[in-house]
Amino acid sequence: MATTAEPTERAPRNHLTGWLAEPLVLFPAIAVVVIGLIWLATWEVTRSKRADAMQAAAGSTREILDIYRAQVMRAMREIDQAFNTVTYWRASNAAGKLTDLENGDLLPPPLIFVVSLVDKQGHETDTTRSAPGAEELAGTQCFEQTKTLDTVYIQAPVRGPTGERLLHFCKRLTDTSGQFAGEVVISMQASYFVSGYEGTKLGNHGMLALLSADGTKLVGRSGEDVESGGRWDYKPYLVTSDTLDRDVKVWSSTPDRVPRWAAAAQVYGFPVVALAALAVDEQMSGIQPQLARYLWAAMAETLATALLCAYLGHQSWLLARTRRRETEQRLAHAERVEHLAYHDALTGLPNRSMFSRELNRHILEAQRYQRQLAVAFIDLDRFKQINDTLGHEAGDQLLKTVAKRLLTSVRDSDTVARLGGDEFVIMLPQITQANDAAVVAQKVLASIAVPFTLIGQEFRVTASIGIGVFPQHGIDEETLKKNADIAMYQAKAEGKNNYRFYSESLNANSLERLALESSLRHALERNEFRLCYQAKREISSGRIVGTEALLRWESPDLGTVAPMQFIPVAEESGLIIPIGKWILRTACAQNVAWQRAGAPPLNVAINLSPRQFADEGLLRDVQGILQETGLEAHYLEFEISESILIQNVEATLKVLTALKSLGVRIAIDDFGTGYTSLTTLQRFPLDTIKIDQKVVQGIAADDKNAGLTDAVIAMGKNLSLTVVAQGVETSEQAEFLRQHACDELQGFYFNRPMAPEVFGKLLLASVNELTYTGKRLGLAPDEPAA
Repeated sequence: MATTAEPTERAPRNHLTGWLAEPLVLFPAIAVVVIGLIWLATWEVTRSKRADAMQAAAGSTREILDIYRAQVMRAMREIDQAFNTVTYWRASNAAGKLTDLENGDLLPPPLIFVVSLVDKQGHETDTTRSAPGAEELAGTQCFEQTKTLDTVYIQAPVRGPTGERLLHFCKRLTDTSGQFAGEVVISMQASYFVSGYEGTKLGNHGMLALLSADGTKLVGRSGEDVESGGRWDYKPYLVTSDTLDRDVKVWSSTPDRVPRWAAAAQVYGFPVVALAALAVDEQMSGIQPQLARYLWAAMAETLATALLCAYLGHQSWLLARTRRRETEQRLAHAERVEHLAYHDALTGLPNRSMFSRELNRHILEAQRYQRQLAVAFIDLDRFKQINDTLGHEAGDQLLKTVAKRLLTSVRDSDTVARLGGDEFVIMLPQITQANDAAVVAQKVLASIAVPFTLIGQEFRVTASIGIGVFPQHGIDEETLKKNADIAMYQAKAEGKNNYRFYSESLNANSLERLALESSLRHALERNEFRLCYQAKREISSGRIVGTEALLRWESPDLGTVAPMQFIPVAEESGLIIPIGKWILRTACAQNVAWQRAGAPPLNVAINLSPRQFADEGLLRDVQGILQETGLEAHYLEFEISESILIQNVEATLKVLTALKSLGVRIAIDDFGTGYTSLTTLQRFPLDTIKIDQKVVQGIAADDKNAGLTDAVIAMGKNLSLTVVAQGVETSEQAEFLRQHACDELQGFYFNRPMAPEVFGKLLLASVNELTYTGKRLGLAPDEPAA
């Protein structure tokens, strides 16, 4: 954008000062500073108030702990006094009863304490009142510990007859020689140690607890709930007389998940720990309204400041916005124009122009630094079929997804572009050897092979890739691109879903293919095609029951061209559609001519390629040709490959059902090489299964092929279909098929493909002469030659 210079007589303005003087910056800056000060002051006040409240709560916790520890110590001293009294009395009066001490008011009332004596075998010998858990201590940890230790041991709480929890305090008794003579057990309700819980001080979630030295919870109370059992780690919360209130810590991992200030202290002289805790929420509830008032005041001041600054800067903001909008529109328009000029509108990838520019630049760099680079042309297989079947919206979705997958398959330094349609190209500017490009091609093929989801259905698409490497396959842009394109077509011709590097032989093949396609386009109008017919014989009688029409091409320029050479070209170029119509019309007319000449009626089979099968005009053409030639529909049979059945089951079923409604027979060709299941076959209106010739020819040499043939025949019988074995070349194969009840046979063992006039003579001759001899099926040795 052009700018105008300031007058030379004016001093240049400082950029920072000028920027700050802008109203669009000045007023928001003032607002930010003032609001920051407001919230800084509010934060400091609330922090101070909160700290004071927390310290007060910690102090209350420490105070409650001191009171609770004193209460526990008083109770423990009473227990210790009772131990001493019983021990002294027992030493001087071994035959006395504990009730004597109780009657003499030497023991606390039985409502508080229950005192029991246990002999050295662990059996209760005397008690002031029966206490569950004290009758039999033999084998318990309490009994075993006090055998050798002259200290008080507290047994884990046990449940009394009315559901209350009881604590047993055990101490060792000795005889006159100092040997272990039993134990004194004092039992009391665990709740006694938390009976001093006051809700006014502790709140609804405060806590008092008595723990053993190892952390076992002897009794605890929070609100109205009194519990025993479990183990707590109290050591992080131990306090001493020197501990400050602010050192009291928050206990967050409580069993009920209520955070509390907690403080614990050992009871001097006894193996117990007192713990007091106050709920954080309850202790802080008093300060929350005050803190909320501070926050509301700060929010009100913030709002007032923001409104004032917004009002003062409104006009300046409008002016700046208008100026900025004009600038952004100019920049956005320029960027969009440039992007559209060099990028594909659908996928966002670089287009042909940008790719050419980048390729030329990298070729110059490769020449300068003596490096290699590779160009990979990518063409999607079966894209037109998906586009025609599912619509352009699904096709666009597929192209977008492919573009994303290509980007994830290459490095950041590589370039992915779309040339148009379903053609993509990748430039690999830095490779050390040609194999690097092969690795990328394999990644691309694997990425594209992952199923696509289009309009709610899953589809599989493959790709064919051609690779040209600089400088071996071209030293300029056009040559490199042309050779990569030639290699791509070779990859497609070799079965698709693979990659090929360019070579000189590919260039020759490419020219040969162009010549073949050019001649093929004129072959139909020049009447260069002809049909041959190969007989299908019934195995039980040897008579001819059908024939298959086979296409042959006699080109004056190329000579005899094998079907495997020109059929794929016709399929790919779309010429198979008019050629297929010619085959259908010619075969139907020939069948009618044979019948009129006196030959027995038979059905004629015609192969349908995938391109013909997907043609929308197929049904219309079949119906019209049958009417035109006068052939009855049941004498026409279409052979389709097994792969057509499983590509799109619903669409295939629709087409086959329509053909069957015309009366045409349907056969599966080359069965046994695919993966069609019995369940799938049952869905289609089929008449015939033709066993693949590779399976038939391997019957004698391979038990697997023999087993597969037997299985296919059995499957056909179960489905009430006619089973035809094609490619029969030996008597052993024919005999095997006869023994396994195959219906019909076809192959060189009986007849090679014949011209229509020769096949007509064979039909007429077979009316009375051909029989099944049991040794050889079909013709006698003097059969007419092709």
